[in-house]
This record gives sequence, structure tokens and C-alpha cells, in this order.
Amino acid sequence: MADPNIPPGWGYNPSQWSERWPVLALAVCGCGIATYLGLYQVGAVAAVWEPFFGEGSRFILKESAIARELPVPDALLGALVYLVDASADVLGGRDRWRTLPWAVLLLGVVSSGLGIAGILLAILQPVVFGHYCTLCLASAACSILMVGAVLDEVLAALQHLKRERARGGSWLRALRGMSR
Repeated sequence: MADPNIPPGWGYNPSQWSERWPVLALAVCGCGIATYLGLYQVGAVAAVWEPFFGEGSRFILKESAIARELPVPDALLGALVYLVDASADVLGGRDRWRTLPWAVLLLGVVSSGLGIAGILLAILQPVVFGHYCTLCLASAACSILMVGAVLDEVLAALQHLKRERARGGSWLRALRGMSR
């Protein structure tokens, strides 16, 4: 008998904790980095650790157009999004690709947004700002790596929704984890 926690046609379960821990670790690490950088942006931390790029972090975090124009420190916004990502990752059990596909899809959307922001941040530093920030790049790396780490689980949830719809089930019921 097939393991009900493994999606049909798959050789493993993308919702098992061994697959989800890396995403959670990256989200927590990214949240920690972003919180530290945000505290620097609001003045709660006097200086930010910058081992490679001299005044680059100060420029990007305090003087760049993004830092000056946003009403809220961008690093604190990033910390909040990482927190949402971590929360979506811990929801549900080993069968969440089937029982909580909305949580898996939320994780995919949030992780994708963080990944896009990470790529933009990495590109903007040399091209627009002319400076680099070590911890900003570390945060961007966390964001980009998370996208690849959640991809399989999102694919399993989408396949489940497609199968439920093909069987005549309600897509919305399946999305809420109420398959027939």
C-alpha cells in the first residue's frame, strides 16, 4: 500500500520535516539579519557589522534612495516577511501538500517574493547604489535559496489541486484541505 503522505508518482514526501527544516532555517536566519539591519536603520544599533565593504552598509541602509524614501525601514519590512514565511512553513504536518495546500501555496508566494527582492537587492547594490552591504547580500542569499527549497512542495500541492479538480471536486474545497 502506498504511503498517503507521499504524493502520487513521487518517491519522497516534500512536506516531511527533513525537507522543511532548511526553509525554516533560512527564514529564521534572514529574519535575524533583517531585524539587526532594521535596528541599525532606526538607530537602535549604533553601527552595523561590515567586514568587506567599508562604508557600503551605512550608505545602503541609511543614505540610499530606498532608505530615505520608504516610510518604514525596508529591513524591518523584510524581517516581517521572513516571519510570515517561517510561519507558513511550520503550519501543518507531513501531509500538508494535501491537507493544507493553501499554506504551501502561501509559502511559495512569500518565498518567491523574497527571492525576487533578493535578486533585485543583489543587482541594485553595484548598479544603482555603487556600494555593497555584506549582511544585505547574506539576507538576499537566504531569500534566493528559499525559493528552490520550497519548489517541490508547492509543485506537489498544485498537482494535488489539479487531481482534485480533474476528479470533479471543488478546487476551493481542495485548497482548504477538504478533499472529497
